[in-house]
Amino acid sequence: MKNLMFALVFAGAVSSVNAQTETKEVKNTDYNKWSIELAGGVNKPQRPMGSGYFTSTPSPYVADLGVRYMFNNKFGLKADFGYNSFEGKSNSANFDTKYYRANLQAVANLGRIMSFETWTNTIGLLGHAGFGLAQLEDQNSALKDRMGNFMAGITGQIKLSNRIALTGDFTTILNAAQDATFDASTTRNARGFSGILFNGTVGLTVYLGSNEKHADWVLDNNSEIDKLKQQIADIETSMLDTDKDGVADYLDQEPNTIGGVMVDTKGKSIDLNNNNVPDELESYLLKTYGSNTDKSAIVNNSTLIKNLINEGYVSTYFDYNKSTPTNVSTEGIDFILTYLRNNPSASVDIIGHADELGRSEYNDKLSTARANSVKDVLVKANVDASRLNVVAAGEDASVAKDSDAARKLVRRVTFRVK
Repeated sequence: MKNLMFALVFAGAVSSVNAQTETKEVKNTDYNKWSIELAGGVNKPQRPMGSGYFTSTPSPYVADLGVRYMFNNKFGLKADFGYNSFEGKSNSANFDTKYYRANLQAVANLGRIMSFETWTNTIGLLGHAGFGLAQLEDQNSALKDRMGNFMAGITGQIKLSNRIALTGDFTTILNAAQDATFDASTTRNARGFSGILFNGTVGLTVYLGSNEKHADWVLDNNSEIDKLKQQIADIETSMLDTDKDGVADYLDQEPNTIGGVMVDTKGKSIDLNNNNVPDELESYLLKTYGSNTDKSAIVNNSTLIKNLINEGYVSTYFDYNKSTPTNVSTEGIDFILTYLRNNPSASVDIIGHADELGRSEYNDKLSTARANSVKDVLVKANVDASRLNVVAAGEDASVAKDSDAARKLVRRVTFRVK
């Protein structure tokens, strides 16, 4: 215990220096520093006690109130006030005394110093030590014994939330110049730290401030960990292959390739004759619909392109509960824009769809908003608004409602050329 006391006193002496000179402390100050501590429990006055006077072991009761400020996630100060009640147990001479104290203590976050975060993020440990003033009062006489004190203790923490922690504390108090015994039966002319009192309490710490976490639970390398997590998330995002063509999005120069069409190393559908129809799709169309004498007419026939559009091969997709097209699905809008520019007499229905999650009335509004969003893009691309007709198709129940992957396919806008 003596070694602990000296260690905590030393920590208190250097805490303010550490707050200014420690180069390895948390650089990010976006955490709360203030807290209020409430606790209650039992005590045991050890000495001095009069002959024939003693309390229960342990003896009720003690109450503590503290206000703490942390300079960083390792060191801080707290002002606290305590109240102890001492009464004789059944076979002791009767007495009733009260002990009041006020202390200023240095606080060391031993959980952070000893890197508890390597094995837990919910258990903490604080050490505290400091000096203060105290007064012992006898309820059966006018005795009031004023004294100085030194106290040191250990506080265990269990984080219940970012705002509250459950605490358990054990503290030793040494009284200096305590002239009266704790039972007030005897007075003397005392010198030095001759009085000893033990307290054990359970309580709550309430964290104050607008930030998410308190300094008690902030890690030295927290910002570095966040950066690494973000980098990993960015890599995972960049490796997505939205159009399933085998080329990651960050390399894909054609992020909305028609499914199943062969692409080159840059994710672009192969179109050797540059007629804007992927060779693989062109080959299928010629084989299925063309004749040996009229292949070019099939490929260049605007009616065929119109049928492809009307059958849903050209679409624009949306994220859940969003009315703005995803970045990788604007190719469908570009396709329609090109078609309308090449066919100035054509008009188009812009048909909005939504998945089945949520209320039907809301999904009707969402499908309308999606269609209007696409219309706005086309209008800003100088397509006359009179050529664009918004249609709300509402919920699309053609896929399994409990499949997230399937629902992505129906959160879309399709087109119908007229």
